[in-house]
Amino acid sequence: MAAEKYPGLTVVGSSSDDAATTHTIGSAGALPAKDKYNKTIEFVDVESQQSTSSATISEKLGDGDGDADPFANEGSLQQGLKSRHIQMIALGGAIGTGLFVGTSSTLALCGPAGLFISYIIISSVVYPIMCGFGEMVCYLPGNGNDASGSAAHLVARYVDKSLGFATAWNYYYCYIILVAAECTAASGVVEYWTVAVPKGVWILIFLGIVVILNFGPVKYYGEAEFWFASIKILCIVGLIILSFILFWGGGPNHDRLGFRYWQRPGAFTEHIMKGGFGRFLDIYSGVIKGGFAFILGPELVCLTSAECEDQRRNIAKAARRFIWRLMFFYVLGTLAISVIVAYNDPSLVSALASGKPGAGSSPFVIGIQNAGIRVLPHIINACILSSAWSAGNAFMFASTRSLLTMARNGDAPRVFGKINRFGVPYVAISLSGGLSCLAFLNVSSSTADVFNWFSNISTISGFIGWICGCVAYIRFRKAIFFNGMYDRLPFKTWGQPYAVYYSLFVISLITLTNGYATFIPKNWKGSDFVAAYITLPIFVVLWVGHKLWTRTFTKRWWRRVDQIDVTTGLVDIEERTKILDETRVEPSTRWQKFMDAVL
Repeated sequence: MAAEKYPGLTVVGSSSDDAATTHTIGSAGALPAKDKYNKTIEFVDVESQQSTSSATISEKLGDGDGDADPFANEGSLQQGLKSRHIQMIALGGAIGTGLFVGTSSTLALCGPAGLFISYIIISSVVYPIMCGFGEMVCYLPGNGNDASGSAAHLVARYVDKSLGFATAWNYYYCYIILVAAECTAASGVVEYWTVAVPKGVWILIFLGIVVILNFGPVKYYGEAEFWFASIKILCIVGLIILSFILFWGGGPNHDRLGFRYWQRPGAFTEHIMKGGFGRFLDIYSGVIKGGFAFILGPELVCLTSAECEDQRRNIAKAARRFIWRLMFFYVLGTLAISVIVAYNDPSLVSALASGKPGAGSSPFVIGIQNAGIRVLPHIINACILSSAWSAGNAFMFASTRSLLTMARNGDAPRVFGKINRFGVPYVAISLSGGLSCLAFLNVSSSTADVFNWFSNISTISGFIGWICGCVAYIRFRKAIFFNGMYDRLPFKTWGQPYAVYYSLFVISLITLTNGYATFIPKNWKGSDFVAAYITLPIFVVLWVGHKLWTRTFTKRWWRRVDQIDVTTGLVDIEERTKILDETRVEPSTRWQKFMDAVL
């Protein structure tokens, strides 16, 4: 048989359906001339599989119409990101101003217990999502001609092209708004020191530097993000240690705090109603508000897949370690906040009411000032500044790679798929930089409310992206088992797919009920209701509109399991990984082993 003569061949099955299936002949042996769906088998030499383009993938999924890669002359992304870059890009984007400053409003609304428990719940939801994305991307991380780590790309490949289209534009909107939000936050942080320079000037400076960094080769972007993120991580660790010292009375005033504020004024605010149900609503409100601090964290890990060295190994390392580090920073960080500041602290209430910038409204700073420490607030404000800058930098990277993927998948104008000789998608960066100028809405108080409205919507956009990602993983896993490929998964996680079902249920519930407070008469506000739910009909319009445009509305709205392509590009990445494994030099000294374990 052909499989005996050519043991590495790939079997491609074609059918009258809108997608083709492929099977790799390996240790499992050869397939018969007809499979269970009566598809004709064609043998393809492995060497022809060594460079699989996004256009080839689209063709096998029934989305292309030609044999050649239309972007063959448009350049490729460069694999210039090392493991330490990937780790910090992920953490840099996930840990923004939400932890340093945003937790103040959650503390005031929900109380210390509501803040702490809600962050534990969100972390438990994010963990399976990160694992699911990690499995899919480690299996097929892309080859530099695409951004296969894009969540929208995964949705289009494993679920439905139209759903992927809607997911792609949903994510792009979210990334752009977050770039603008972080640049605005950075300009506000500077106002903690001086208001002599107009806010618009600071926004221009911060946004300009972010755009310039993204225009450079990816290795320079990765290096800048590494140092940005390192500063914020050191700051968070220092604040957690300091809070522990204050807990035991080690501050200048030697006041032992313990869990005093959990007892007086109390662990919960019961802001909606009194009693047990009121305490439950405190936690639920905390989950909704705290979700903003977590959104897009898993996606940032995966988006680097096409531009990192030793793809499978580094993405797997980042996925395994990401959630534990995130839980360490956020869970311990919120616990630290809950013991050093009361939810009704006059300084906290005043800062939120007046909208003090930067460290002025940080619960960490307020707690430190209450302990009699006078020097640290300025240092923390500098760390908050680098935090906002780092997050904006990571979201700009994500927005450009998302737009690049959309262009190469046919969901955006082709011009945005251009890449220069340095591996930079310069046209996509130009558009993302221009759209990020929405940050200038914050220069005027009359338009700042409009931007806040956009920002509130972005949280729900992130939740919708997670829902679609969970669905993609469920379909991916079914296709893996259908094709008997589970043994070839390089990265496997515990509890799947049940853990992803849990995340899917919780995130769907939050998405549908995130505006529950607006239904209470005393809390009704039309703008809050619209911000909570307008993303849902817009997403459905994009999804259904694409189905109508492509004339697939009357066809199946998701791919049959036998139509899901889980083999295109597999031989390529397996061969590359095998070579890397054989040539890799493992760390030998204690310092090298320590750094490898950390980064």
